Amino acid sequence: MSTEPSPKNLATGDTRPATPPQPLPGPKRVTTLRSRHSPLAQPAEQLRVLNELELLTPEGERANFEAAIAAAGCAGLYPAELEYFQINLGKMCNMTCRHCHVDAGPDRWDQMMSDETVEECLRALDRTSAHTVDLTGGAPEMHPRFRDLIEQVRNRGKRVIDRCNLTILLVPKYRDLPEWLAAHEVEVVCSLPHYRQRNTDAQRGDGAYEKSIAALRRLNEAGYGQGDRRRKLTLVTNPAGAYLAGSQCALQPEWQEALARNHGVTFDSLIALNNMPIARYLEWLQESDNLESYLAKLLASFNPATLAGLMCRNTVSISWQGGVYDCDFNQMLRIASETDDGNTLHIRDFAPDRFRQRRIRTARHCYGCTAGSGSSCSGALADG
Repeated sequence: MSTEPSPKNLATGDTRPATPPQPLPGPKRVTTLRSRHSPLAQPAEQLRVLNELELLTPEGERANFEAAIAAAGCAGLYPAELEYFQINLGKMCNMTCRHCHVDAGPDRWDQMMSDETVEECLRALDRTSAHTVDLTGGAPEMHPRFRDLIEQVRNRGKRVIDRCNLTILLVPKYRDLPEWLAAHEVEVVCSLPHYRQRNTDAQRGDGAYEKSIAALRRLNEAGYGQGDRRRKLTLVTNPAGAYLAGSQCALQPEWQEALARNHGVTFDSLIALNNMPIARYLEWLQESDNLESYLAKLLASFNPATLAGLMCRNTVSISWQGGVYDCDFNQMLRIASETDDGNTLHIRDFAPDRFRQRRIRTARHCYGCTAGSGSSCSGALADG
């Protein structure tokens, strides 16, 4: 993959020097790995750290994800029918959350998808049977083409998901978004680590919980979270520590009752995700001396029942630079999708038939998606 470009206005395609915008409101508990010149800002270093762990199976063999799925009777991961067309519009965000696997933040203003790549995504979408376009970031709402892209996708009859951090909806420039998204029947999938303030602020920064509740009220006022399938509101929870996500089925009624009782807030569904041991969460695991034990926990909790539903099988993930990946996590580690002849892909050259013929690439971080009830962009994979 290409190295990161020097700062310029990639969002508009303007090659003139760009200047970073003023910091936007939002809780900032940490700074990005890139801004601190941390070695972990480099995907290769993250993979090195994970690969060098002396992680052993119960049989005393060195843990290897490909060997694990082979022992489960799966001779490699291969694509199913393509359903989700996921576009990462860029790494710019008004927040710097402690667990962020993207290392997103306000200083990533130079890493936004260009107009040309947006158009390439739309042309590629027209060549697929995908029913859903999943917009993510960073904060995807901060991309200048966000609304236009949604309109074009909706005009094609596709479902749209906005992966929203909630607090962005309180920034003056975006305060009308709840009503606008409702009018365009966009599903809003919001990150809220916990229904308790302490757990949420521990991950997202002081004041994040209060802002998130205020944003949820605005979404409720716009018609979200009322059982209307055209205005679906989904919350995403992930653990605040070094443990696995709880049972999604059991947690949802608990969350609905607690948020309704304490704040008068309603939502439609809950997604429970395991934290992926990459980027800033990997850094936290190292600093808290939890890395080896957490990886061992993921290994011990490997669940073969999750393999059939892994998001890498029914999703194409597109980076802000236009690279094609098997999933969002592989994208952040720059493990690019490969065709059967070993070539990596760019969205401008996307051919669904060739994409279906690839073998999905894996590494040790994949244990995060297959542990316990499993994790995917749509939630648990084997919840009881």
